[in-house]
Amino acid sequence: MPAGASDTCDVLIIGGGPGGSTAAALIADNGKDVVLLEKDAHPRFHIGESLLPRNIPILERLGILDEVANMGVLKPGAEFVSDENGGCVEFNFANGLDREYTYAYQVKRADFDEALFANARRKGARTYERTLVTDVVFGAAGERARVSAENSNHEPRVFAPKLVIDASGRDTFLANRLQLIKSNKHDSTAAVFAHFRKVEHKIGNMAGDITIHLVRDGWFWMIPLPGDIMSVGLVGNQATFKNRRGSVQEFFFEKMRDSPTVSARMTLAELASEVITTGNYSYCATSGCGEGYFMIGDAFAFIDPVFSTGVLFAMTGGEIGAEVAIRWLNDPKAGLAMARKAERRMRNSMDKIGWFIYRINHPVLREMFMAPSDRFRMRAGLVSILAGNVQSEWQYSAPLVAFKCMFYALSAAYLCGFRLSPA
Repeated sequence: MPAGASDTCDVLIIGGGPGGSTAAALIADNGKDVVLLEKDAHPRFHIGESLLPRNIPILERLGILDEVANMGVLKPGAEFVSDENGGCVEFNFANGLDREYTYAYQVKRADFDEALFANARRKGARTYERTLVTDVVFGAAGERARVSAENSNHEPRVFAPKLVIDASGRDTFLANRLQLIKSNKHDSTAAVFAHFRKVEHKIGNMAGDITIHLVRDGWFWMIPLPGDIMSVGLVGNQATFKNRRGSVQEFFFEKMRDSPTVSARMTLAELASEVITTGNYSYCATSGCGEGYFMIGDAFAFIDPVFSTGVLFAMTGGEIGAEVAIRWLNDPKAGLAMARKAERRMRNSMDKIGWFIYRINHPVLREMFMAPSDRFRMRAGLVSILAGNVQSEWQYSAPLVAFKCMFYALSAAYLCGFRLSPA
């Protein structure tokens, strides 16, 4: 290509994670010219290994469910464990309101993301790894954008797409450049995590469950992965990290020792990866679309991962992004209108999950999780939320309305000094 020339395409996607690869595969499957740029090379380590049942139909539509099943650990549900009273409760997906998709998988994200990226390539997307987007310039309505990128040798390349989909994850490329990012003050948390060997695994029907350990000022996850690997992470609020002493690893190990339920499973544990930390956990772009662009997944918003919704929101966003792109290419004005409607849907879904997340450390919510009532089908509704069902249909919404009403009633009693059972 001559110096200074632009490589034209229909759609350019920034980021080759689950959202970007899903969108690229579906757009290419519709016969469109899509370019997918990933700054790293697959496979690469990534956190967020726990999928949800609502991921399953997306994997079916992409045609890679069998491949994911072969690389993952079957996940029948989620277990919550309390440090306060030592109690535990399992939420089996088969007991939710949705009886069609009742299982998921725990996966090593390096393998999972590589499979999705390769699938996009097979579908016809033009995929580039080790290619970093450095600049995006949008023209007037109807004009192509100008996307500048460079490979690992710092060789420049310029693309001219009709539409840019930002799936750059927590880099939030466009939201940062357009100054649209806004931190969520209701959920100021940070995380530290790593992989371990020789962690005590659950057995029997609960062998593949993710376990959420509710600890003081936060929570731990334990996710069983192939090869006797356990992903272990701590998400805590400001109080958790305020008086940190020593290195990140020393702090992490100290917090594991401080939790009786976590330490009981870590007696023989051996570190199998570096210890990684990340802060400023929750944020959302004030606007997710505009003339020539649409944001999906973590590039648009991110919330505390207690319900393992990250990959689901990314892949759902990928499907939505593909629908928007096809409409956009036929009629940019109609495409932008569709993108704005889709953004509202994404916000509503995150708000539905967020209501629970922002209260995960509240003593009443924890009590309701550890002693779940099925009055008005509240427990089944809770299982459906844990499975990723955030539809607005009444059969999903009504039990959650009942759950919220019960929470507010018990919270009022709690403030008055009463301790009431939700059962």
